Amino acid sequence: MTKGRKTRLGMDPSDESPLNAAVAARDRDAVLMVQAAVDRREVMLAFQPIVPAAAPARPAFHEALIRVLDDTGRIIPARDFIDAIETTELGRRIDCLALELGLAELRSVPELRLSVNMSARSIGYPQWMQTLMRGLAADPTVGERLILEITEASAMVMPDTVMVFMRELQNRGLAFALDDFGAGFTSFRYLKNFYFDIVKIDGQFVSGIADNADNQCLAKALLSIAHHFDMFAVAECVESAHDAAYLAQIGMDCLQGFHFGAPVVHPPWRKASTDRRRA
Repeated sequence: MTKGRKTRLGMDPSDESPLNAAVAARDRDAVLMVQAAVDRREVMLAFQPIVPAAAPARPAFHEALIRVLDDTGRIIPARDFIDAIETTELGRRIDCLALELGLAELRSVPELRLSVNMSARSIGYPQWMQTLMRGLAADPTVGERLILEITEASAMVMPDTVMVFMRELQNRGLAFALDDFGAGFTSFRYLKNFYFDIVKIDGQFVSGIADNADNQCLAKALLSIAHHFDMFAVAECVESAHDAAYLAQIGMDCLQGFHFGAPVVHPPWRKASTDRRRA
């Protein structure tokens, strides 16, 4: 509602609804909590497997998800703060830390393939690019095992910049995933030119799909678009064997969700390494 309309209705334009005030306070608290965690470098990655739909016993790769510790030591997932910091410098610093930790994990585990989340806004952030270039220079195999996930919403903010960035780094072996595909307002004119290697179909079209005709229709359409443009398709938020079987049946390439494993901060390869050292 505009200021003029509020005045005509006898409302004080400076009034703030209780809901808006609560949302603003929550966002301020989230920013302060993340700022403190970043300053202390109390951040970590959680890892969730992405498995081939046709042979889910062994992961194809893992997604690295940033976590921060609050002042009580609780692990806070990105979904609780990312919207509040996405467009700020704090968002860029979080992207730098996620990339730094992801590159370190790839260097320490030669057989690992990992996707790391980033905002398209970080492409022009010098520290993020320096972190990436240092990581690629330190281990030539890292680029071939790194997937950068860019959300659909942030990619649409600066599509031309994203296209140039992707083209340059794909020549160095990196792969790119379009995250939350279908959740936003992708311009198919841009999608045709992006050349993403992977699209991750948003979980709202996947949850309960085996018994939901609307989700079946929408997921099939998104899968068809992905395959038409030679992109690998991953279904997010797969939470039951019933849904997994349906998705495999329609030709989904990979599946991700709690049915195959929750994000964990102590991944299986670290346990295996510890066991080998003890043996």
